Amino acid sequence: MTEIDTSVPHSARIWNYWLGGKDNYAVDEAAGDAYTAVFPGIVTIARSSRAFLGRSIRYLVTEAGVRQFLDVGTGLPTVDNTHEVAQRLAPESRIVYVDNDPLVLAHARALLTSTPEGVTAYEDLSLYEPEKILQAASRTLDLSRPTALILSGILGHVADYDQARGIVRRLLAGLPSGSYLSLNEGSRGTDPDYEQAQDAYNETGAVPYFLRPVDQIAGYFDGLDLVEPGLVSVPLWHTEPGAGDPQPIGQHGALGRKP
Repeated sequence: MTEIDTSVPHSARIWNYWLGGKDNYAVDEAAGDAYTAVFPGIVTIARSSRAFLGRSIRYLVTEAGVRQFLDVGTGLPTVDNTHEVAQRLAPESRIVYVDNDPLVLAHARALLTSTPEGVTAYEDLSLYEPEKILQAASRTLDLSRPTALILSGILGHVADYDQARGIVRRLLAGLPSGSYLSLNEGSRGTDPDYEQAQDAYNETGAVPYFLRPVDQIAGYFDGLDLVEPGLVSVPLWHTEPGAGDPQPIGQHGALGRKP
């Protein structure tokens, strides 16, 4: 197993810290605090991304009848992980998590809980190996049946946009008609302060995350039918009743159906 380096801040652990999780180290808290000192809104972005994931899963289960989920680039377990949201509503749901981060692997046991009726599995594979991901997922999921592909804040780690689009295309190619893509990513064009803070973070030597223009994020959904309201800033997607007046942030997401 790869050694976990606790001397360098790590994006998954910083994200975990912003979400209120405990799976992080002093170096991650310091990096996270330094980021929030420049741009306090990052905590809102992290939590809004997580909330969008939960709302999209609830839609998939209750409105679309989906019972299979392939969550690639899982990250560290926090609250309301994919299997918890799905199995709370449909206990028979089957979930495959995919990540190849040694820290995430160390905490995979927390992701391997499941209802007796359903299944939760974990595959140690790279985002850059779509065909291997599909092959491994087929051990747990019936990929002849509609499956929801979840890519939550992971594609920004792929420096080359065309490569990122290719990964999405290859993953969707292995899923049947009636499958869905739930995706949300950091975006440019909404919040200049966020863009400045993220660009500065990328120059620190930590693993970079690239914000992309909204039209590039839209490109991930090429060939899919978007669920209303389409690609929007995540607080504006299927806002919960009583959520007040949500404001746009630099994180866009959508849910698309494969025809």
